[in-house]
Amino acid sequence: MNRRLRDVLEPALAALPDGPLAVAFSGGLDSSVLLHGLAALPAARARGLRAIHVDHGLYVDSDEWTQRCARIAADLSIDFASVRVDVPRGSGLGLEAAARRMRHTALQDELRAEEIVAFAHHRDDQAETVLLKLLRGAGPEGLAAMRPLRRFGQGLAWRPLLSLSRAALHSYAEHHQLNWVHDPSNADPVFDRNYLRLDVMPRLRRRWPEADASIAQSATWVRAAADFIEAEAARALAQIQGLDPHTLRYREWLALPDALRDPVLRRWLRELGLPEPTQHQVGELMRQLGEAGEDKLPCVRWPGSELRRYRDLVHARRPIEMVPATWDKSWDGRPLELPAALGQLQLVDAAGAALATPLHETLRVRFRRGGESLRLNVGSHHRDLRDLFQEAGIPPWERGRLPLILDSHGTLLAVADFWLGSEGRALFEALELGVRWCPHVDRAEPGS
Repeated sequence: MNRRLRDVLEPALAALPDGPLAVAFSGGLDSSVLLHGLAALPAARARGLRAIHVDHGLYVDSDEWTQRCARIAADLSIDFASVRVDVPRGSGLGLEAAARRMRHTALQDELRAEEIVAFAHHRDDQAETVLLKLLRGAGPEGLAAMRPLRRFGQGLAWRPLLSLSRAALHSYAEHHQLNWVHDPSNADPVFDRNYLRLDVMPRLRRRWPEADASIAQSATWVRAAADFIEAEAARALAQIQGLDPHTLRYREWLALPDALRDPVLRRWLRELGLPEPTQHQVGELMRQLGEAGEDKLPCVRWPGSELRRYRDLVHARRPIEMVPATWDKSWDGRPLELPAALGQLQLVDAAGAALATPLHETLRVRFRRGGESLRLNVGSHHRDLRDLFQEAGIPPWERGRLPLILDSHGTLLAVADFWLGSEGRALFEALELGVRWCPHVDRAEPGS
């Protein structure tokens, strides 16, 4: 078994990109074997091999476990780092998923630039992951389970043991008399993965002895298919994305093959840094886009994201914070903080510096209430803001979020820094000042 582990680790290590190396070290059987195996390789030590332990603080013995992990690393002459996290109990994710998320976040924060962190996931873990994903209705990307190498924070996540069974790692640990930590939570069937490991997988193996290897092999085949679909999704997204990256031509998205529609949507949202939807929410988006008339404004929301259709485009953004209907402020020209995360309104000089002393004339700032109009040029007719917004392609949900600047008589002078009326132009040119809106969030631009 010692030779077998080396035969797995040496070529995998040689194929890695350059960069320092760390092990995600829980102190359990699997990570103890991985750390011990890598510590025996000069090539791993040459990369500055170190161990990173995340203490979840979920058990009274967690401090002692951290100390034991530190002693194990010291016995191997390996640098050791420990990170303490507090796992939220009421996140809605469940304790298992919340702990995993906190652990990954802590590891990513601890990693150095281009550092590669090795995880001790093995073939049994891979089989369990495939079954969990299958039971949760995952697509090809999920059923492909864990990649041997992927981006992870500012570094990489590396899983070199996916071809080895848990039994093989146990044999190695016993042969070398490793002293690992026994986590009692691993025996609690309330956690989904433990239920599969303790109850379901043993039954499958009794009927199909090669179940783990077969499921893991299927994951390898699905991974190849998922990679192909992802490459096709990237090409399709480039063809149907609008000039504004936050937009997508919805008819072309609906016309994509079934195998591409969902991956394209998810890739788009990932690139925008927005949370992804459930399958139910994807189905609802397809239904609304397919059935809503041209005069409708379909919208599908989920925590952290919302998709809205306007004309031929779907717009993706974070949920909009509504502007208070009664918000109306007098303004002396100095920087004014706007409500609903809409940033700051300023008057600036020719050098771009914000006005620091108050104007003699008091202005007012509010938001759209309906029926407003603006005279763009001296002698011309007033134009309804509704018409200006439509011509500029500003989506309806953005129109009520544009700050309006009025004089003391209620004459509309400017719409944010998009349009200056003739009266506003005369006033601000006389003052040698311009209007600047500095929003804190994405906003529509005329013509976008």
